[in-house]
Amino acid sequence: MPYLFTSESVSEGHPDKIADQISDALLDYFLAFDEESKVACETLVTTGQVVLAGEVKSKTYLDVQQIARDVINKIGYTKGEYQFSGDSCGVISLIHEQSPDINQGVDKVSKEEQGAGDQGMMFGYATNETDNYMPLALDISHKLLEELAALRREAKEISYLRPDAKAQVTIEYDDDNRPIRIDTIVVSTQHDAFNANDEKMLAQIKKDIVEILIPKVKAKYSTEIQSLFNDNITYHINPTGKFVIGGPHGDAGLTGRKIIVDTYGGKGAHGGGAFSGKDPSKVDRSAAYAARHIAKNMVAAGLADEILVQISYAIGIKEPTSVYVNTYNTSKMNLSDGEIAKKLLSIFDLTPAGIEKTLKLRNPIYLETAAYGHMGKSPITVTKNYSSNYSGEVTKEVELFTWEKLDYVERLQKEFKI
Repeated sequence: MPYLFTSESVSEGHPDKIADQISDALLDYFLAFDEESKVACETLVTTGQVVLAGEVKSKTYLDVQQIARDVINKIGYTKGEYQFSGDSCGVISLIHEQSPDINQGVDKVSKEEQGAGDQGMMFGYATNETDNYMPLALDISHKLLEELAALRREAKEISYLRPDAKAQVTIEYDDDNRPIRIDTIVVSTQHDAFNANDEKMLAQIKKDIVEILIPKVKAKYSTEIQSLFNDNITYHINPTGKFVIGGPHGDAGLTGRKIIVDTYGGKGAHGGGAFSGKDPSKVDRSAAYAARHIAKNMVAAGLADEILVQISYAIGIKEPTSVYVNTYNTSKMNLSDGEIAKKLLSIFDLTPAGIEKTLKLRNPIYLETAAYGHMGKSPITVTKNYSSNYSGEVTKEVELFTWEKLDYVERLQKEFKI
């Protein structure tokens, strides 16, 4: 029997995402000047205030307050009427040195012997229902908000937009777990105060979303996915009414509070650990990227239509305590899921040091992950510049989203004889 599945996303101006971006900007700066930095930075944003907290072990010193302000301004919080702006908000730093009790389990005489920075389980997921091997409902939700942000910055077709926004997409699937149609799209976007009455204001916003935003998003997909956009989609646009008060003035934001948005939109599974603000010694982050890398390459290699990979660790121990695979009965191999999982250990180096090396994670690559999902982006090489009053200037050429590279497809096909 057909069923409905829903995923959501939030914009870069959502309070929780502001916090994530500040935490990852701090991480990038620390790694840019000292690639062996150990960082666990948390951020709280609320009306007119930013609080930075967490633990850092690094050889460099940074103006963390200015880094936070720059991130806020870049997102678009630049006006006093928002009750939160990069130039006027207070920024309090409570960051202190990392506990030596934690560090002793991570740092070893040999880099290869590095232990996991924490215990826990991490998941990676991939499906062939989209070109980037991501769940479709989440992918559309991300694209809705990326395009909405682009429209806000252009300020041409929709000039009244403010930074805070959320989107949600519901898709109907058939008995074979294939998408049939888009059932519902929800968009809530912060906006300037209108002079018109509320009904006229809401009608204008809905018209602009349906007639301007939706076609831009639809055009980004293949003909097959475009056919899922239909005339019977139910739209809920700012369903509570006007949305003038938003951002940190409307709701407090915290690092790590959008972990489902960051990963697979509720598909697959999640181990519970957040990503932003954590250096790659924290397997909450690095092993989740490694698991995605494995799952995506396996689906791209044709081993299965849909795959979930779980990896678990004990703090201070380098080898994973377990590797689990679920192919959801879509496997193309004459092997059990348990046999597949065992074989993966001989193909991928899943020690913390191995993951860092394979995916080049000791680089300032994290700010770009902190909005619109850590998974599903295109890998790209960029040049980034960092300046510090205390540490000078540094230029880094780095690869972003290395865990999205399809660099193990041929090896997997050979190993599994596909």
